[in-house]
Amino acid sequence: MSEPEIPKDEHPFWFREPRTAKGCTLELKATRIVHSARSEYQAIVIFDTEDHGRVFTLDGLVMTTEADEYMYHEMLVHVPMFAHAAPRRVLVIGGGDGGSIREVLRHPGVEEAVIVEIDEMVIDAARRFMPYTASGFDDPRVRIVVGEGHAHIKEHADSYDIVIIDSTDPTYGAGGLLFTTQFYEDCRRALREGGLLSAETENPFYDPGWVQMAWRRLRRAFDDVRLYLGYVPVYPGALWTYTVASIGPDPQGDFRAADASKISRALRYYNPDVHAGAFALPNFIKRVLAEAGD
Repeated sequence: MSEPEIPKDEHPFWFREPRTAKGCTLELKATRIVHSARSEYQAIVIFDTEDHGRVFTLDGLVMTTEADEYMYHEMLVHVPMFAHAAPRRVLVIGGGDGGSIREVLRHPGVEEAVIVEIDEMVIDAARRFMPYTASGFDDPRVRIVVGEGHAHIKEHADSYDIVIIDSTDPTYGAGGLLFTTQFYEDCRRALREGGLLSAETENPFYDPGWVQMAWRRLRRAFDDVRLYLGYVPVYPGALWTYTVASIGPDPQGDFRAADASKISRALRYYNPDVHAGAFALPNFIKRVLAEAGD
């Protein structure tokens, strides 16, 4: 478990996050620390910056920033949601900052949105210090479960239309349990017919092994698995992969484009053209997947 590299007596200061590979770092010019705490699971530090707004970190890794969080959350959520005919019951595993739940609630047909987050202090910090990102938590359709995602999914067979895995990195604490073959198989059993799963699956340049691991294990659990792309400036390499697995619907060619167009007027990243184009993969990523094997 790493510690945030935050000078104690220097303001402003440069927050530094070493990347997992390739010998490079992310640095953000911060103006002040607004929250610092340690939960049972991790160090939670939130700070303000000059150009990226408020930044939410866990154990020294940037989880989200006010400036670009919409790029990540819109792509993780709306691709599977619009590929489903009529999603009514949605599960978000992880996502304690609230951004994914906020996007789920944009869909008027949703009757219940369940979020399972292992660390209650993450939710509390997001509510207090990231109010827009966490704005969906008080919606009456939301049910918050503080606990382990892999345990919850085992107990809810045939329960959800959509499962969204908004997790930390696969080698990062309890988040690693959300990248196992067994977990994906349990997710498939938790989905109703016509259901879809989406998950963040890392950067294909800095962490191709993680992309391959998720791809390989999801293909063991689902017959239809597709990788798609988005852009998140503060994440390693900025190019980010997501993977969608389906029980029936074609997430690429058969999504509700007319409904997507209506909602996308209120969005900043996702729209029907982005949805369709996100599945076009560069050759080096196709090779990463081809080398994943079975």
